Amino acid sequence: MTDPGGRPTILLVGGGGGLVGRALLPELVEEFQVRSVHRHPVPVEEHAGIEWVPTDIARVSDWTSRLEGVDVVVTLAWYRWARPGQFRGLYEGLHRLLEAARAGARPRFVHLSVPPAPPEMERGLPYLAHKRAFDRELSASGLEYRILRPTMLFGRGDRLLGVMLRMMRRYKVFPMFGDGEYHASPLAVEDLARILRQEALAHGSGTTDLGGPERFRYRDLTDRMFAVLGQRPRYWSFSPRASIALGQLVQDLGSTLLYAYEVEWLLSDMLGLPAYPSPDVALRPVEPYLRQELERLRGRRAVRPADPADRR
Repeated sequence: MTDPGGRPTILLVGGGGGLVGRALLPELVEEFQVRSVHRHPVPVEEHAGIEWVPTDIARVSDWTSRLEGVDVVVTLAWYRWARPGQFRGLYEGLHRLLEAARAGARPRFVHLSVPPAPPEMERGLPYLAHKRAFDRELSASGLEYRILRPTMLFGRGDRLLGVMLRMMRRYKVFPMFGDGEYHASPLAVEDLARILRQEALAHGSGTTDLGGPERFRYRDLTDRMFAVLGQRPRYWSFSPRASIALGQLVQDLGSTLLYAYEVEWLLSDMLGLPAYPSPDVALRPVEPYLRQELERLRGRRAVRPADPADRR
C-alpha cells in the first residue's frame, strides 16, 4: 500500500530520537511515508510529515492498527543497558509485532541487531540473549527480512569516539585495555542510515555484518585520535582482567560512560567487521569526523566534511 504521493509506508519502531534515528529519518522521508513508534516525544517541527506515535514498545499488546498499510518495518529499539526484565519486556513487544505482521500484511523487516560476541556473552548477557532470540524468530518467520549487525558507530552525539576524544583532550592520557592488538572498524551513523534505507527498498533475506571503510588495530586508532589532537599518545595500561574490572567499577558507580560487557566485547577482537559490500554507499573515513569534533570542542564552527554521496 502506498500514500497518495506514491511512496510506500514504513513503520519505524524505536529510536526515532536516538543516534541512529536522527540520522535515519532524513533518509526515509524522501522515499517513504513514515510512521514512527517510540517512547519519548520528538519535536514535530524537526521532521514535518512524519506520523509520531509515542509508545512504550514493551507495553503494546496489539500492533494491528500501527501496521495498517505498512510495507516495511524497520526496528531500531534496544537498550544499551537495562535490567534483565526490561530486555525481556522489549523482546516480547517485538515478538508481538512480528506475530501481528505475519498474521496480517506480511511487510518486509529491516532489523538493527548487534555484532557477534563470544559464546559466553551470547548465552549469559540479557542484552544479547534476548536480542538473539528475536533475530532467530525473524529469520524463521517466513517474512522477507534483512538483519543488519553494525560494529561501533560514530557521529554527532555518539557515546564512543566523541567521548574518547574529549577524555584524551582533557586528561592527556587514556586507558589502554589489554595490549591494544585487537581490531575495530568504526562506521559512520550517516552511512548506517543510508544502508538501512537501501535495505528497506531492496529484496531478499539474510544477515549482514557491517563495518566502516578501514579496519584498525585498536592502538592505531587511539594513536590517530591523539594525533588529531596534536598530542603525543599516552596510556594507562590495564591487563584484560583489570580492564573488565575497571568497566564494572565505572558501571557500579552509576556511570553510563562504560559498561563491563563493552570492554569484554572489545577485547574479544570480534568488532573489526568488514565494510558493507555495496558500491552505492561510499563509506566515510573516521578522520574528518574527529577533526570536526575537535573544532566543536574548541568552540569553533566546524566545516562539514564533503559528503561522499554527493559524488555519486
